[in-house]
Amino acid sequence: MFDRLQQPSVNSEAVESQIWEEWSKSGSPSMDLLLQRGRAAMEEQDWASAIGFFTALTDHAPDFAEGWNARATAYYNSGLYGPALADIRTALRLNPRHFGALSGLALILEDLGHPEDAIEVWHKVQELTPYRPAVKEAIERLDKELTGETL
Repeated sequence: MFDRLQQPSVNSEAVESQIWEEWSKSGSPSMDLLLQRGRAAMEEQDWASAIGFFTALTDHAPDFAEGWNARATAYYNSGLYGPALADIRTALRLNPRHFGALSGLALILEDLGHPEDAIEVWHKVQELTPYRPAVKEAIERLDKELTGETL
């Protein structure tokens, strides 16, 4: 599927959705249920509950990258950047091509005032998903910021 993302004629959103679907399969119905419940809590912006579900998931399935990425997202939305970064690190160790975790890392780096590092990470995301408009826009925005151009 990653090879298909490199083709300009492909519907990259559809392919990315298929990749996310694969990443969401832990191999255990119980772990998949924890992921679903955590995602449902995030949809309700109940970050504490989401973190609880994802913590149970990472405790019981420590090799499941999406559990770590999901909890990183919940931590990020709670303003807990340190724990989010730690979980992103684990997710990327388990799945180095996790463009969602990389995107989260880039957002945190931007929020923390490190645009040079953020743009470097966005370029890594772009290597994996070259036709995602939001990534291109983030790179262009940061490039303008770093060169002193106004938006």
